[in-house]
This record gives sequence, C-alpha cells and structure tokens, in this order.
Amino acid sequence: MRLLLFLLFPGFVFCQGSPLPTDHPAYPLLDRLEILQGSNDHFHASLKYYDRQDVVSFLLALDSTLAAQNAADLAYLFADNAEWLPDSITTRPSKKPFLKHFYQSPANFYEISKPDFFLKVNPLLRLSVGFDPGDEQPLFENSRGVELRGGIDQRIYFYANILESQARFPSYARQWVDKYRAVPGAGLHKTYRSTLFDLSNAYDFLNSQSYISFKLTPHVNTQFGYGRNFIGHGYRSLLLSDFASNYLYLKLNWRVWKLHYQNVFAELGHTSPAQQAGDGLVPKKYMAAHHLSINIRPNLTIGLFEAVIFERNNFFELNYLNPLILYRSIEGALGSPDNVLIGLDARWNAFGKIQWYGQLMLDEFKFDELFLERRGWWANKYAFQVGLKALNLLGIDHLDVALEYNQARPYTYTHRDSTANYAHFNQALAHPLGANFKEGIVRLRYQPSHNWLLEARFIRFHSADDSPGSNWGSNILLSYQTREQDYGNSIGQGISYKGFIAGLDLSYQVKHNLFLDLNLFYRQKNSTDDRLDLQTRYVSSGLRMNLGRQRFDF
Repeated sequence: MRLLLFLLFPGFVFCQGSPLPTDHPAYPLLDRLEILQGSNDHFHASLKYYDRQDVVSFLLALDSTLAAQNAADLAYLFADNAEWLPDSITTRPSKKPFLKHFYQSPANFYEISKPDFFLKVNPLLRLSVGFDPGDEQPLFENSRGVELRGGIDQRIYFYANILESQARFPSYARQWVDKYRAVPGAGLHKTYRSTLFDLSNAYDFLNSQSYISFKLTPHVNTQFGYGRNFIGHGYRSLLLSDFASNYLYLKLNWRVWKLHYQNVFAELGHTSPAQQAGDGLVPKKYMAAHHLSINIRPNLTIGLFEAVIFERNNFFELNYLNPLILYRSIEGALGSPDNVLIGLDARWNAFGKIQWYGQLMLDEFKFDELFLERRGWWANKYAFQVGLKALNLLGIDHLDVALEYNQARPYTYTHRDSTANYAHFNQALAHPLGANFKEGIVRLRYQPSHNWLLEARFIRFHSADDSPGSNWGSNILLSYQTREQDYGNSIGQGISYKGFIAGLDLSYQVKHNLFLDLNLFYRQKNSTDDRLDLQTRYVSSGLRMNLGRQRFDF
C-alpha cells in the first residue's frame, strides 16, 4: 500500500513553516496518533500552533502497523500538508481540476508548487442557522474569508487569513458581550441589524491573522505576526489559551536535543475597542512569556512557563527583552510594578491508549497561609488542571473520551493595577470563566468512518457573579485592591451559581475540509439570585469550509 511507503522516508530537519490553526480538524487526529505511538520526537505537543512540516515529519516516522491501522487519518493529514512530503511521494490528485487551474489537489482551491516557492490559497466559510424555542429570532453565523500560506527558498514562510462575519449568538453569549463589551475571539465589533430578516442583537466583526517566519538556523526560528497561541494538552488552558482576540507578537522558537524553548513578546489591548470613543487609540499593555518544554522520556514531557504583563504608557519595557532571564527577578529589580505568573504543565502517554496531562498556574501565594494557616487568604491565587484522554473505549476503534477538571481561586490573574490583568481586549488570556470557578468536562469523540464524526461534551461549572459595585474575584478585569475581604475567600463566593452545558455535534465531510454540521446545545444556569437564572437550548445546522467550529462553552 502506498501509504505504508511514506514511513520509509526519514523526518526533516526542524524549521518553522506554516501553522495548523488551533481549531483545525487535524489536532484530535494528531493527539490520537501520538498517544497510540507513545512518543513524539518531532514537535512538543503542548505548544500550539503545530507546524505543518513538523506534523509531516512525525507522520512519516510512525510505526508501520500503527500507520496501516489509521490509514484514513494519515491520508487526510498528508493531503492537507502535501507541500512537506518528499518529492518521491505524491498524494491523490483531483479527478477533474476545476477549469484546469483550481483544485488540482483535493485540499487546495489554488496552488503553486516550485522548487523554491509554494503558495496555497483556500476559501473560508462558516454558515449556520439555529433556533431556540425561548427566542423569537433565529441564531446564525455568516462568516466568509480567504486564507493563504506559502514559502520561499525553504527559509521564509508566510501565512494570512481574513474573515468577515455577521452573527447572532445565544442569549447567555449576548449577555457576556454586553458585560465585557467584546465578542470572544474578535476585536472591534459593531451592532448588526437586518430589516430584511427582522433581526436585532446581532454583531458584525472582522478578523484577520498573519505572520512571516524566518528560519535563522536549522534549530532556531523567529516569527512575527498577528494571531493567537495556545499552551497545553486540554480543552482549556490555564497558562495561555486561544479564547481572546488576536494580538501582535514576536515569537522565538529554539529546538535542540530534547528541548523546545519558546519566547513570546506581545502587544495587548487594555480595554475593548468598543469602549473607545470615536476612533481613539486603545490603551496598550504588553506581555513577555517563555515556555521551556523538556522530553524527560519519549512518553513524558514537562513544561515550565513564566509570563509578565505590564503597562508603560504605550512602550515596551526593554528589560523584558532578555529571552533567557527569569522575569520575576527583573520585575523585582524594577520595584515589583508588574503582574508575573509562573506555571507548570506535563503530559504522560501510557500503554498506547491513555494520556494523563495537567497544568499549574501560580499567580501569588504565601506558603504559611496556603499550607499551614489555611484561612482563605485572598492572595493565595492559583489555578490547576488535571486531565485524562483514553482511546478506543470499550474496544471500539476511534471512540475516544477525555476527562478534565479545572479550578482557579478568586482573584487569580488579577493585579493591583487593573491594566496588568491577564486579559486582552477584555477577554481572558487563559480560561473563559476568568477566576473563582470549578469546572468538570467530559468529551466523547466517535469517528465511525473517514467522513462521519460525532462529538459530545458535558460541562459542569461552579462560579459566581458580582453584585453592583462589589468584587468577589471572578472578574479578572478588576483590581484586587477592590476586594471584599482579606480572609475567608473560597471558590463560588459572591452571587454563587452552578451551570451545566451539554452539546452534541454531528458532521459529515462532503469533500476535503467541507463539512455539513448538525448541532444540539443545552445550557442551564442556576443562581442563588433567581433573577440571574438562565436556560438556553437550540438546534442548528450549517456548512463549513476550511474552518473549525465556533463554540462558546462558558
């Protein structure tokens, strides 16, 4: 079988090329293959985006038996990343290219492949319509765009997309937008009303991502762009997630031996663009972060994380440009004006079927108060995650389950100077719930064939709202100096509420990366203040092309 011949070719030397967007369908497939293989020497899976060239290197090195058992998954992944296959390997061409020049291969609308240059161009589309029995108006999303990626001389790589959207979200998501004056994952948004379809409470927003990447040496790469990053192995990240809007960043990747060291220097927005009068400049703040990932063993990886958020009247603090030094030591030398966070993450693949993973984020704590006195001191600010993934449940191929628990103490991610909170455009850089929460997640994923996919998720969460003028530690945009009390703080303080989310998603892949979707969703919020109770349920269907799902699971 031709697919098995792919495994006879050695991997490539490390370099950074074009990325897999964090919502790409390839991620769960790559997670499965890494767990089944038990090891991965080609990329450190906690650092996302994955690079397409690294993905192909990993796939080419898979055990031949494993490759044969997952032939359909590999065929999809190779077709989607064909520019990195050796010249001696070709993927299946399109049977009938459109007008001779378009869809010459199943994965790309238009492409150019030369020895010193490649270019891939694809349309982006996400159309859906849904109905909530408790809402007189329909829910919908209408997103259209274009994506391109390419490379020059195997040293310079570029990526860009632009996506124009109009959408009307479920009631709880609209409440979130009204509260934070931001659309999750978006920058500037405007109110959208349609007299033709009699719609209100909808939004119009434009999103784009782009970057250019340079291979400095075979093991050092730099990337300058506008986008998002994600650190971790779970559904959520308590270190750095892709929940917030895109931001300007400079990223350095150092890969040698069993180490992957990454620096991110970013410019963030202190407030939402929707809060600015007229065409005023959004006040700036900045982030410097680094993450060291170490493959202790082929199946065991540990990562160390540190980040600092600061504001300097719209200029970057040059002391934080040092890519190696501990930021806490610099921040202390500057007089401790900034918000420093320290984190740890790990994953362990076991028995070819299971992955354990977890994270720990330390914002601030005092040993005596945390372990000895235990009086609920406000500044014991930390968050942690534990998770488990298990494959082929009950012996059924491609029936996978993931269990995850997340928790963050009140006031975690906050700072005395509210401009230094761990957020961008009023959107959390870690968990969507901010702080002061507990959450349990169960996810099931079943792929009975190459084209069909069924996903279910069940989320239980416990958090709290603030009454007007109060600060009980859930809203990370508020200064912790406005806290309600120094001692006796616990998760769920404030106007406590418990919630439940259940989602069921069915997809059929008509052609490569063209999906028909059917979605069922239910969300229940039960608050100690009955006026804040809210129930949401809807059914929706839609069409996606080269885009992942849009989920507001908070």
